[in-house]
Amino acid sequence: MKIAVIIQARMGSKRLPGKTLMMIGGKPAIAHVVDRVRRSKLMTHYCVATTTNVEDDTLVAWAAEYGAPCFRGNELNVLDRYYEAARSVCADVVVRVTGDCPLVDPTVIDSVINRYLKGDKIFDYVSNIHPPTFPDGLDVEVFSFKSLECAWREAQLLSEQEHVTPYIWKHPELFNQTSISSEVDLSNNRWTLDSSEDLVFFQQLALHCAFLENATTEEILEIIQNNPVLPTLNCQHIRNEGYEKSLLID
Repeated sequence: MKIAVIIQARMGSKRLPGKTLMMIGGKPAIAHVVDRVRRSKLMTHYCVATTTNVEDDTLVAWAAEYGAPCFRGNELNVLDRYYEAARSVCADVVVRVTGDCPLVDPTVIDSVINRYLKGDKIFDYVSNIHPPTFPDGLDVEVFSFKSLECAWREAQLLSEQEHVTPYIWKHPELFNQTSISSEVDLSNNRWTLDSSEDLVFFQQLALHCAFLENATTEEILEIIQNNPVLPTLNCQHIRNEGYEKSLLID
């Protein structure tokens, strides 16, 4: 069984252009994501799914130098990009991770995959975001290629094409789905890179952690507890701002 982690990333973010290659603790943000994904014990394949835009040539060049497989596809229809990327590696199971999550936790990735594989029934979709109880930035979604293909074929709304999975989780009558939760609700923590304030948060966090790329969620929480100014640096932003804007356009 091929379990492929697909990391969506591009240089053309409207809120923070070029964020994918911005430096955090001496390495690009996307490198932190890739390094953490590589530590998943259950995934068998991974790739960075970016766009065919010229501005993403630098990201593709970085991926080649870093030894990270890369796929190029549609910029705005990310659902199509995921479908084609998954099809290119003949994935049976797709794991969605975004390139703006430098602290994505490989143990959380494996927990969601494990729930998908060993659930009390056959699931089409498993996540840790419905409802969110993990920090914003540790989001993981796991779904069958069959479900992805169905969404790719049927989804019509911008929000369903730009954000990959809404068609699936909005249709529980079509897809068996469940979620995992954190033992403690940590959803008030913002660990995603989507604004200049987020970048400051990560850069300051890196100053308090010598090996940020290896830090566990528990270690990061301890650092934040000991440095309470850190979460105030980017607390003005809400979760899923991009998706909310897509809904307005719908």
